[in-house]
Amino acid sequence: MDPVTAPIQNDIETEPSSVWSWWPSWCPTSMSLLKTTEAKILGCLQNDLWARFVTLSNQDRIWTLSLTNKAAPKPATPKTPLVMVHGFGGGVGLWIRNLDALSRSRTVYAFDLLGFGRSSRPQFPTDAAKAEEQFVQSIEQWRESVGLDSMILLGHSLGGYLATSYAIQYPSRVSHLILVDPWGFPEQPQTQNQESHGQATEVVKRTSPPRWVKAIARVVSYFNPLAVIRAAGPLGPGLVNRFRPDFKRKFEDLFDDDTMTQYIYHCNAQTPSGEVGFRAMSKSLGWAKRPMLQRVHLLPPSMPLTMLYGEYSWVDSSSGDKVVQMRSEAHTKLLMIEKASHHVYADQPQEFNRVVENTCSSVN
Repeated sequence: MDPVTAPIQNDIETEPSSVWSWWPSWCPTSMSLLKTTEAKILGCLQNDLWARFVTLSNQDRIWTLSLTNKAAPKPATPKTPLVMVHGFGGGVGLWIRNLDALSRSRTVYAFDLLGFGRSSRPQFPTDAAKAEEQFVQSIEQWRESVGLDSMILLGHSLGGYLATSYAIQYPSRVSHLILVDPWGFPEQPQTQNQESHGQATEVVKRTSPPRWVKAIARVVSYFNPLAVIRAAGPLGPGLVNRFRPDFKRKFEDLFDDDTMTQYIYHCNAQTPSGEVGFRAMSKSLGWAKRPMLQRVHLLPPSMPLTMLYGEYSWVDSSSGDKVVQMRSEAHTKLLMIEKASHHVYADQPQEFNRVVENTCSSVN
């Protein structure tokens, strides 16, 4: 099947109406432009692609890709599918270096989180627990609608946080949990020496976040995290290119233009929704109001867990060490991907794909 002309169900674009509906007239973006840019990215795929909206029981829609390799021998017993959940401000297009390789021997699903990418953009509560629950329930409703009994669940960054929360609530549905540079695990440490009973407490050292993280963090306390992109109006695409030139470099062998930064821009210049939920869940860009390290012990001890971190990532990998100490070492692995930053899957795609494929093979 030609991946460009893969069947699409209910692929109808509608511009959301809300108090933010004036943004598209100010910003050079639309859902149609996002669709067009994404189609160019997905045109690189070689395996059989089925792209469609999956309608949830509450009528929200989740933009979903599923990939299979029909040329591969059909196993006697169907293999557990891999489900990939992107991070904050991302979308299915960011997995372009991984989807073909990981779907060689099993079906791979990737979807835009509720409130991000091409998925529905509903209102989110301002309470951290309620916002997290809305994300988690959308994943469960998606699983039910697709008809998966179980899955290997992989989440990157915010997706890793939500995948963990999902696995805690629905452990029977997760055959193996893979967390890639997960956001929101540690508690926020003290950032400077403080006198306590005449002794100075130790400063907690942490890799300094990149410039774009710091820039967004300056406004996150007052606005939605990506408001600056929309407020920039026609200057927004240039702003993304300026603060995220790394995305162009990561995919430069696939695209010699601004395709990937345009994709990031169109994903995040739409009506704010998922980022509202993220803001409710976060103290600042680096810290969660409800740190996952406080709850990770609720995962079944027998659930296999693999944690991948980038060697040069701004995410603190010491959380992974603590998870290993808290859980059975027999069912918990911590791996460092060399020469990779936060976007491990794009920085070192071959090594990332090898590790994830081996992890999936341990399931079946």
